[in-house]
Amino acid sequence: MNKSNQFIGLHCISSAVKRFLPNPQAVSLAIILLVSFLLISSLSHLLMPVFVSIGIAYLLEGIVRKAERFNMPRFPAVTLVFSLFVACLVFLLFILIPIISQQAVELVQQIPDIISHAQIGIMRLPKLYPKLVSESKIQEIMLVVQTELLSYSQSLLSVSAASLMGLISAMIYLFLVPMMVFFLLKDKALLMAWFMQFLPKERHLSVGVWREVDTQIGNYVRGKLAEVLILCAVSYVTYAVMGLNYALLLAVLMGLQVILPYIGATLVTFPVLGVAYFQWGLSNDDFMAIVIAYAIIQAVDGVLLVPLLFSEAVNLHAIAIIVAILFFGGLWGFWGVFLAIPLATVVKAVLTAWPRLGETNEFSAAV
Repeated sequence: MNKSNQFIGLHCISSAVKRFLPNPQAVSLAIILLVSFLLISSLSHLLMPVFVSIGIAYLLEGIVRKAERFNMPRFPAVTLVFSLFVACLVFLLFILIPIISQQAVELVQQIPDIISHAQIGIMRLPKLYPKLVSESKIQEIMLVVQTELLSYSQSLLSVSAASLMGLISAMIYLFLVPMMVFFLLKDKALLMAWFMQFLPKERHLSVGVWREVDTQIGNYVRGKLAEVLILCAVSYVTYAVMGLNYALLLAVLMGLQVILPYIGATLVTFPVLGVAYFQWGLSNDDFMAIVIAYAIIQAVDGVLLVPLLFSEAVNLHAIAIIVAILFFGGLWGFWGVFLAIPLATVVKAVLTAWPRLGETNEFSAAV
């Protein structure tokens, strides 16, 4: 009986292996994916500038290829694209970020006044609804919220040794990352030839899966970048015309919230409506106009922009997005959260391509 059970178990394992690893190329692909994941996981804290540079170079490579389609030689195309990248980086660092930082500091300094202003309105609730809300409970909640917000604001405004070390690291990144991006673009063929010598000769399956991943990642990144820029521009124009304070800061938050689907939209609602409430109050028509404008922008993003920009990208289920954010965020912190959706897209593209490629003999026959 035991021998029979062992035979059945071995047969099941053998069938599973043959199903998911139908040929030597699939084994090679599995090893490549496993080694890549282990290297990135174990060396991310040491080689993060390298990984960031590779990611930026990958994004800029698409623009370089478009320039080459217009019969522009490789080196001038790389020089042009890299110059535009540096110009955008300088604009971001020396013009946009200082303005956003100043508005963020002003907003944080206004937090005590915002709390006091909100407390006056909330303390009216026990009088309006005495059976539902008690005054003592409201005071207790407001005290906890005030204490937490004040501690967060103090931590944001304080400059510690850790933040100074982070500033030094950022300065090093600002020097190393652009330099590596330039050489990754300029010497792409040389670097790829060096890297390919370590891969198996029979790699048609790996190449096919990479093409699937490359297509989906390209569609996602281009669409997400366009969505961020459109939301930032539309939000800034809307808030500036309506006279809302901290318009640029709130517009940037509106753009960045799309990086964290579902979660980001919830988080950005509080600062936008909070600033509008502190500026005008609930009874003012301007506050209701901001609420309506904010709702319209979010609705247009969900109903029009997302289907239009991501029609060719992999559709991820909401559960998959949340799991990806929790998993990769737990592994790599901020960068894991930032890259959670692209990484989840890679995983789904691999899983989608694997059975289709494995079931056919297209790649085996090509050898």
